[in-house]
Amino acid sequence: MRRRKKHIAHAGHDRWLVSYADFITLLFAFFVVMYSTAQVDKKKVNKLATAIQVAFQQLGVYPIADMSDMVPVDQSVAIPQNVAIVPAIPDENRDLTELRKELEQALAPEIARGEVEVKGSHEGLVISLREAGFFDSGSAGVKVGSQPAFSRMATLLGERQFNLRIEGHTDNVRIHNTQFTSNWELSTARATEMIRLLITKYSFAPQRLSAGGYGEYHPIATNSTEAGRALNRRVDVVVVGNHKPDHAPGRGSEGVH
Repeated sequence: MRRRKKHIAHAGHDRWLVSYADFITLLFAFFVVMYSTAQVDKKKVNKLATAIQVAFQQLGVYPIADMSDMVPVDQSVAIPQNVAIVPAIPDENRDLTELRKELEQALAPEIARGEVEVKGSHEGLVISLREAGFFDSGSAGVKVGSQPAFSRMATLLGERQFNLRIEGHTDNVRIHNTQFTSNWELSTARATEMIRLLITKYSFAPQRLSAGGYGEYHPIATNSTEAGRALNRRVDVVVVGNHKPDHAPGRGSEGVH
C-alpha cells in the first residue's frame, strides 16, 4: 500500500497587508480627529471675534448700519474683513488731552520762562502757577502783571465743565508777617483768592470749585536749595477728571479745605 505524502502548508507572504491596512486606517482616523478639532477651534475663535465686534459696535467703534464688508461664518455670526479693532477713547480723556494742548499753546511764554507747568496726573490735569510769576512773596494777591496769563487760562477752563481744585503750596521757610502767621494760612489764602477771582471775574459756577491749603507738606522738589524752594512755592489748579460736582477734594489728609 502506497503511503500518502503529508502536505506541508507554507506560510502566506501577504499577511503584512493586514497590518498595513490597520495602520492606514488608524492614521486616517487620527487625521480626521485632528481636522475636527481644528474646525471646532476655528468656530470658537470666530465666536470670540464676533463678541468683540458687537461690544465695540455698542461703544461706537464700528458703524452698525454698513454690513457690506461682513463675511458670514454661520447663520448667526458675521466678521468684518481687514478691520483693525481700536478701543474707543473716552470723551473725558479726549477733552483733557485737547485742553492740555490748548493750555500749553496759550501759556507758551509763561511755560518758557518757567512760571507755569502743565502736566498730567492720575486725577486729570495739573496747572502749576509758580509764585515767581503770579504772587509777590508773602502775599495772597495775584500780581497785576500776571493777569493776562491768568485770563487766558481761565477762559480755556471756563469753556469746559470739569471740576477744579485749587491747591496752595509753600516751601518750608516759616512766614510771619502782619497778614499771615504760618505757611498754612498763606497757602490757603492764595487758593481761596484764586477761587474768588474765578467766581467774580470769570463767572465760574461755585459748585465746580474747591480750595485746599497744603503748606510745605507736598513739595515737588527739595527744600534744601533756593531753586527747589522756588518750585515748591506754587498754586496748583487741578482739573479733576470727574464731572460730578460732589467729587471729594484733596489728595492728602494734611490739606486745609
